[in-house]
Amino acid sequence: MRLLYLLNVSNASQLAADSGFTFADLLAPALTDTGVEVTVASPVAVGDARVRFSPTISSSTKYRARFDPGMDALVALFRERRPEVVVANQVEAAPAIRAALLEAGRDALVVGYCHYLPFSFSDGGVLELDPAMDDRGLGRSVLLAFAAGLAACDRVLVHSSTAASWTTAAAARSGVDLGDKLHIVPAPRDVRLVRDPAGITPPQGRAAGLYNHRLYAHYGTARFTQLARRLVADGTVRLTVMDLFGTRSPERIRLDPSPERHLEELATTDGVTIASDRGDRVRYRNILAGAHFGIAPFRPGCPWSMSVIDCQAMGLPVIAPRTGWLAEHIDDELLFDTDEQAVQIAARLATDPEFYLLHAKRAYASTADLTPAAVAARYLEAIR
Repeated sequence: MRLLYLLNVSNASQLAADSGFTFADLLAPALTDTGVEVTVASPVAVGDARVRFSPTISSSTKYRARFDPGMDALVALFRERRPEVVVANQVEAAPAIRAALLEAGRDALVVGYCHYLPFSFSDGGVLELDPAMDDRGLGRSVLLAFAAGLAACDRVLVHSSTAASWTTAAAARSGVDLGDKLHIVPAPRDVRLVRDPAGITPPQGRAAGLYNHRLYAHYGTARFTQLARRLVADGTVRLTVMDLFGTRSPERIRLDPSPERHLEELATTDGVTIASDRGDRVRYRNILAGAHFGIAPFRPGCPWSMSVIDCQAMGLPVIAPRTGWLAEHIDDELLFDTDEQAVQIAARLATDPEFYLLHAKRAYASTADLTPAAVAARYLEAIR
């Protein structure tokens, strides 16, 4: 099988913050191990030399990635690589991919992997547009482009049951019947970030918490900042917040200045330390190993989070708001609805060794089926 993986990299200068690239970097070698000929078309090559590479130009904005897929380049790429399967990491590009295959005279299976959903559903079933994709009212157009992408795909892959439910519902509202082409294929855990909880020492009355998510406003960072102040107030918890972006380009800051604003606010909060892994996975692992628990993002309707999986694979319990995929994936004893409940859970993790070790083991176990080899097998099963 010749598989062409089309990967848009949104943060080429900060690859550690780009979950889509990390996913491809883990999955492509695992697919190669099964005998698949994998080519990644991307601005950056994955780390395994066995994976073929076709360099592409990174989209300058998140909207260009969705509305300007570059038909001429796609046609040339398809003629050169002659793929049997084309994976669209940006689902909105699927109609252009289908048209480019037609123009190139290639008959390939088109697979869309929904790394990011530009919408969510409230508990009452109301579809809500993602504010990150709604600058100047573009959210509805992005949603329709996403639905058009779903219609153009032969297979649609999503991370979780929550994402499957939402994607099916959103497609139906646009007149797209996904039928039996929707499959759940979770993301792989990073083999470099795995630690057996048997060797973990529980905290002794004080715990170190870690928040390693993007600091965009739409990730609920204001809500997290409010909680952070509560968590560190009595000294039971100290927090490390990851600066995932470093210095962003003026274009990205102009689109959304919220990460810089929130980072500055958190940096001036007593009991909160700002850290960066500088794109080094060893440094990142050491930061994770220095924490006792993780905190999930407050993004409304979160469909999946690689940072949560990173923590859990290292045996770190993750506390989370009761929403979206988090409510599906996180142990119920670690879910909260209010800041007060979150503070109580964190305090118990800090002071109850038995409770802590139980959830460290459960966190690690929740990622046991997410090895790259296991995920690659599910991936191939879904697209064949």
